[in-house]
Amino acid sequence: MAATHPHRPSVLFLCHRLPWPPSKGDKIRSYHVLRWLAERYQVYLGTFVDDPADWQYLAAVESLCAGVCVRPLGPWRKRWRALASLMRGEALTIGVYRDRAMRSWVLRLLAEHELDLVLCYSAGVAPLVMRHAQLRRVMDFVDVDSDKWRQYAQAHRGSKRMIYRREARKLMAFEHAIAGQFDASIFVSEAEASFFRQQIPAWADKVHGIPNGVDTGYWDPHRTYPDPYPSGERAVVFVGAMDYRANVHAAQWFAHEVWPKIYSRRHQACFYIVGSNPTPAVRALGELAGIKVTGRVEDVRPWLAHAHAVAAPLRIARGIQNKVLEAMAMEKVLLATPEAWEGIEDFEGRQGCISDVPEIMAAAALRWLDAAQAGRVPPARAKILSHYDWSRNLDIYEHVLCNSSPATTPVGAVVASLSEVES
Repeated sequence: MAATHPHRPSVLFLCHRLPWPPSKGDKIRSYHVLRWLAERYQVYLGTFVDDPADWQYLAAVESLCAGVCVRPLGPWRKRWRALASLMRGEALTIGVYRDRAMRSWVLRLLAEHELDLVLCYSAGVAPLVMRHAQLRRVMDFVDVDSDKWRQYAQAHRGSKRMIYRREARKLMAFEHAIAGQFDASIFVSEAEASFFRQQIPAWADKVHGIPNGVDTGYWDPHRTYPDPYPSGERAVVFVGAMDYRANVHAAQWFAHEVWPKIYSRRHQACFYIVGSNPTPAVRALGELAGIKVTGRVEDVRPWLAHAHAVAAPLRIARGIQNKVLEAMAMEKVLLATPEAWEGIEDFEGRQGCISDVPEIMAAAALRWLDAAQAGRVPPARAKILSHYDWSRNLDIYEHVLCNSSPATTPVGAVVASLSEVES
C-alpha cells in the first residue's frame, strides 16, 4: 500500500472494474482519474476484477492507494447475480456489483475514517453508498448506460429485446435516483451531459460534461512503427475490445454492409479487425473475403499508423469514443458513423466521412485506398491537442469534485426508486 498522508484529504473511489491498465474504453478514463486522485488525495479504492489477466496489475494499483478492496467478478458470478436482480425486479446492472465483502469493507472504512469525498465510477457501484447521505458523493456515469441498453433492444429481436428494454427502463430510473441524491453527476462529453439534463431538469445544474483526454506522447504519428501489413496491401482497420457488444455489432455491420462494396473494386485491400477476445461471431467474419481477425496484439499503434483508413462503424454508442480520439491523435483518415462521432466537435480539415450509409462510407474508403501511402490528417491531431488534453480536462474534474455542494433535493423524491436497490 502507498504511504498515508495525514494532511491530504481522503477519497473513497468505487470503480466497477480495476482501473488499470488503460487498455479499453472505460478503463482509460478510470486509470487517469485514479492516478490524478493519488497525487492529491489519500485514496481508498474499492473495485472488481472481471478479467483474470488484470490481477497482475494489482500491485501497481495498491502502490497508489492508502487502502484497497478488490473483489473477483467472473462471468458465472455476473450471471447469477444478474439473475438474482431479475428476480428482485431491479436493474441487472445493480445486482452484478452486489457484493457482501465489498459492502462490509465500505462500512468498516466509513466507521474508521472521516472521508472528504466519495467518487463512484459507473452506476453499478452506487448502491454501496446510497444510504450515506452525510457524505459528499460524486457520480461519474461516463455514459448514459440506460440509453445504450435501449439501443441494444432496438438492434435485437425476441427475448433479448425484451430483456434489454427492461434493463433500459430500470437502469434509467436508477440513474435518475442517483442524480437526485448525489452532489454532482459527471459525463464523458457535454453532449452526453446535455442528453441527461433533458431527462432530469430539476437537477440539471448538478450535471457536468468533462471529456476524456489523449496521451499524445504515446499516440504519436511521428514515431517509427513496424508495418504489420503485407507489402502492397491497403488496409482498413477497426480497433477495439472484440467481446464488447457494440464493437461486435459494428464489426458485423461494416463487414456485411460496407466491406463488400469496397472489396469488389479493390482486391488488394483488406479489412483488419484488431482487438482482444474476439467472440465466435467476430472470428466468423475472418472467413469472409478480404477480412482478417487478429485477436489481441501487443501494440495497436502500428496497425493504426500504417492503415490507409480507420473504421469506427459503431451504430450502438453513447458518450465519446476513445478509439476515435486515438485515431485522431495518430492523424488518421476516419470512416465514422454519426454515433461514433457523438460528443466530438467537427473541425476544418477532417478527412474521411461521418455517415451510416454504406455506399457513402465505401466511396470514402475507396478514395483513400487508391493512395500509394497512408495519408496523414494533421488537423485531427491539432484538434486533440487543443481540446482533449488530460491535464486540462482533469483540472475541470477537480473543480467539480471540490465545488460540488451537498445535495439538497428532498430524499422523499427518490426513495421509491431506491427501496429495491438497498434491500
